[in-house]
Amino acid sequence: MAKFVLAGRADCPYYAKAELLADYLQKNLPNFRIHKITQHPDNWEHYYNITSDMMTAEMRQIAEENLRTHIEVDLEEEELKSLISPLHIWINRAAGHICYHLIPLLANGEIFGAETEVSLHLLDRSNCEEVLRGVVMEAEDMAFPLLRSVSPHTTLEGAFLQADVIILLDDILQETIPTLENCIRQVTRQCKIFGPLIDENARSDVKIVVMGRTFSNLKALLLMMNAPSINPRNIITLAMLECEAKAMLARKLKMHSAGIKNLIVWGNASGSSFIDLNHTELYGYDGAIWGPPSFFRSLLDVLFDRQWMRSEFVASLGSLSSWGHHCLGLAPAHVIATVLRYWYQDSPPKEMVSLGVISEGQFGLPEGIVFFMPVRFRTGRWEALTELEIDKKNQEYLQILACDLIREKEFAIGEAVELYPRRR
Repeated sequence: MAKFVLAGRADCPYYAKAELLADYLQKNLPNFRIHKITQHPDNWEHYYNITSDMMTAEMRQIAEENLRTHIEVDLEEEELKSLISPLHIWINRAAGHICYHLIPLLANGEIFGAETEVSLHLLDRSNCEEVLRGVVMEAEDMAFPLLRSVSPHTTLEGAFLQADVIILLDDILQETIPTLENCIRQVTRQCKIFGPLIDENARSDVKIVVMGRTFSNLKALLLMMNAPSINPRNIITLAMLECEAKAMLARKLKMHSAGIKNLIVWGNASGSSFIDLNHTELYGYDGAIWGPPSFFRSLLDVLFDRQWMRSEFVASLGSLSSWGHHCLGLAPAHVIATVLRYWYQDSPPKEMVSLGVISEGQFGLPEGIVFFMPVRFRTGRWEALTELEIDKKNQEYLQILACDLIREKEFAIGEAVELYPRRR
């Protein structure tokens, strides 16, 4: 089998002559195949820098036909693209590691569907412009069929325009801020800027994901307050705490962390939180009892080292620096992609996810705070798993965690002068 590629300018007579010969050979030789590539005259010299002025009447006529056909095909493609509206996804702090690993996950069709095109908008500070342009070039080089466009943004003019999805990554470096109070003031200022922009520019049903190690619960709540037209249930916050806890348990039990399900994070993922193992299930655990893939063991029936759970496990998860300082972005990108996939395609049956969502009185919690709790996704909405049984002791823990979040909220909106006056 002889295969050839024929490339040329759409109005080139020599391309027309070569095309006639190629068509003749392909018609008369069963093992001869030709693939034609035509370029608009305006683009040809940019790509190949080859020109010619030699013409004949017949070749000129064929070249003109080729050019008309090429223009018609281009117009048809543009018209088809205009009929398909892509999902507009905005990512802030896009020059960071997390966004770099997140882009392929957003563009490969596994999150939003195999037929949904996406347009990515990468937002960061002006001093990151060169990095953003490099990320844009790499994204374009990957040539994902569903990636309609990638654009860098270094100003807030037009930010979040037509956004279907907004991913807000941590934009505050806590180690550069002397006190937690000053950190909250900076978070508040940022949300007073982003909130009205989202309210004005984004689509009314936009989905907003907040992720970071700096007051992420409070940031989600302040966005709700500063973007009043956006459904508060469409603003959620994520954290690495659940993944870190599963990884620690997997190392302890010498099993794969993917087999650990239904571990619950309660409270404030970037502050005071509580890891609930009462409902945690182990699939594929290498123990004395085996069963089919659907068979599981309760974690508390397998892990007997309660001293380790009360000391090393809790102490390790209490550090906020575990991924903030050393994270290269792979794990957070995976968490964001997984939750977005559940949001658009539903979470697996009988599997719960811990999210920071607006409290509506679930589990006896006060309303009007963003609290991490177990949820599932159905038909594009999250539902709190209020059918879970919570003992009296854990219920007391939840109320203590809620008090801390209420205190953060009161300080942020000016109802409290100090954040933790009794802790000083």
